[in-house]
Amino acid sequence: QVRVVESGGGLVQAGGSLRLSCAALGSIFSINAMGWYRQAPGKQRELVAIIISGGSINYADSVKGRFTISRDNAKATVYLQMNSLKPEDTAVYYCNVLHEGYNYWGQGTQVTVSS
Repeated sequence: QVRVVESGGGLVQAGGSLRLSCAALGSIFSINAMGWYRQAPGKQRELVAIIISGGSINYADSVKGRFTISRDNAKATVYLQMNSLKPEDTAVYYCNVLHEGYNYWGQGTQVTVSS
């Protein structure tokens, strides 16, 4: 069983920065991908950034150039550095871990960007 634990959300002014962390805990054997999704009120959950085993990275167009995803394989942890934040980045951010073909989600962390 894999447990996903996120941290790092909060309230920040527009133009500011936040760093999210996500750790996969438990019996970790083979992580296929780790990524961040977000869901704003009244909207569907969307992909923000994902890093796939082997190093391939994808970003949503809306965050390219502002957000950076990175991973520490030894710690089974993924980070999301968010710079130049905008009010439209306000959402609950969820970490997703694809482990041996199964998806695991964190509980979500709120990111609020004030204008």
